[in-house]
Amino acid sequence: MAQAGIASETIEAANGAAARDLARDYAELGARLARRGVDIEALVGHAQRFAVALPSWGVGTGGTRFGRFPQPGEPRDVFEKLEDCAVVHQLTRATPAVSLHVPWDRPADPAALRRHAEALGLAFDAMNSNTFEDHTPGQLSYKFGSLTHVDAAVREQAIALNVECIELGRALGSKALTVWIGDGGNFPGQLHLRRAFERYVDSLRAIAAKLPADWLLFLEHKLCEPAFYSTVNQDWGTSYAAATAVGPQCRCLVDLGHHAPNVNLELIVARLIQLGKLGGFHFNDSKYGDDDLDAGSIKPFQLFLIFHELVSAEAEGVAGFAPAYLLDQSHNVTDPIESLIVSAVELQRGFVKAWLVDRAKLAECQAKNDALLALQTVKEAFETDVRPILAEARRRNGGAIDPLAVVRAAGWRASCAARRPAARRATAGGIVG
Repeated sequence: MAQAGIASETIEAANGAAARDLARDYAELGARLARRGVDIEALVGHAQRFAVALPSWGVGTGGTRFGRFPQPGEPRDVFEKLEDCAVVHQLTRATPAVSLHVPWDRPADPAALRRHAEALGLAFDAMNSNTFEDHTPGQLSYKFGSLTHVDAAVREQAIALNVECIELGRALGSKALTVWIGDGGNFPGQLHLRRAFERYVDSLRAIAAKLPADWLLFLEHKLCEPAFYSTVNQDWGTSYAAATAVGPQCRCLVDLGHHAPNVNLELIVARLIQLGKLGGFHFNDSKYGDDDLDAGSIKPFQLFLIFHELVSAEAEGVAGFAPAYLLDQSHNVTDPIESLIVSAVELQRGFVKAWLVDRAKLAECQAKNDALLALQTVKEAFETDVRPILAEARRRNGGAIDPLAVVRAAGWRASCAARRPAARRATAGGIVG
């Protein structure tokens, strides 16, 4: 039986206590925006339709190579992971789907899992395959690669797992497969760099041949780690080349932490939109590398500028533009449910602020080469406090005005600890770097 989540009476009581202040803040913001010629109701509409998928691996505690410190009440299987994901969606009304990682969360009965998800008000987003570690006793090892391994038998094994993900996804109602591989070399001369890429493309073609007609294949690139000298799919250009070679169902997925420090991510996003190959995102944040920190916690202006490119493409009606949004984070020192709540709100915040940009004024500044006023036009949107808009959108959608306060007041973590004894070891819950 699906866990009911947080009692609706708890949410209603909290919303009732906060409603008066929200109404005042909303009216004041609406008046200020009206002076700028902006309809606050249109912005609420944008906030209400924003959605980002949750990672099944994100509801457990993450860790580093130095250790992992589990939370009490961690989900012990994929069914309990969905229950935690449902609470995030119940409160934010912005996370209606879950992305599964296989074999970490391989369901023994996909039909039963789908029924469980539907009972919780959830659907399934892109599937994810794991060929970056050995996980089945007796299998061929991925120590020296998977889809690009010099041994064809290893490549076939990795291809088979991806095909399994497609079949599981079809049973669950998914429409996409994300492929990230750790393949690469740690020493000069270890790999024939061109031939490794050729093997990568050949393997991807074999996977793409098994895709249903209405599915997409997302290629996720990463600068380094676990390979530190040469990574087979190391940047957006390589990802674009591979996606182009594989065919029209293949797109590029951008993980915000998979780039060199200070790379212009919004420019990469713009290029992939322009080339018709932007498939989607793994949202997170970072200070140094693939930190997998909470979205918007380190570089909120960068996140806003990424959404500025995305919203501009939507507003301009770019053909075929429909990127998939997914959170991909490792929660090492925070409660994963709380971090996912806050991160979903941060993404929604960036999305709504991007709709505040005065694009007519910005186009005029660009035409006149007025760099300073162009910057001020963009920053005016970024610096606008849209919290009343986000809270009102949640309230109208049946969520919580203050979701973090509600999940704490409801004692969700304590209730999980009581229902989920620690004797059973939790399934893989987060990325361990």
